[in-house]
Amino acid sequence: MKRTLNIAILLVLTLSFFNAAPTEFDKYDSKVAVIKFKTEVLDYGTIIQNSDGTRLFTFTNTGDAPLLITKVTTTCGCTVPKYSKVPVLPGETGELNIKYDTKRLGAFTKTITVMSNAEGGNKILKIKGTIVTAE
Repeated sequence: MKRTLNIAILLVLTLSFFNAAPTEFDKYDSKVAVIKFKTEVLDYGTIIQNSDGTRLFTFTNTGDAPLLITKVTTTCGCTVPKYSKVPVLPGETGELNIKYDTKRLGAFTKTITVMSNAEGGNKILKIKGTIVTAE
């Protein structure tokens, strides 16, 4: 008898919990940031060894919430990213500065991963080119 009473009380509490859940799904604000890069692949072309390896990725926040880049990682230490920690407001543009070490000779292709609060998660960017010796 005691067991039946406990099960009945548990059943009533469970049903009460589900009935108390909010039924309005649009009640909460659903604004999101959307990051849109001008280009996702930067081609350095053929450049001379030890020349300036700095390039710029430009992006726009096309969403309706502030965009915050939390982290930028690269595939090796030869590629160094620099970016602003300040949120990019909706409709505004921002820049991601990439510096590649041009001491290394030959063709290269490197991947840059941009982590942010943007819809869709991480964004993958690429840089590529060929470094030749000065003649």
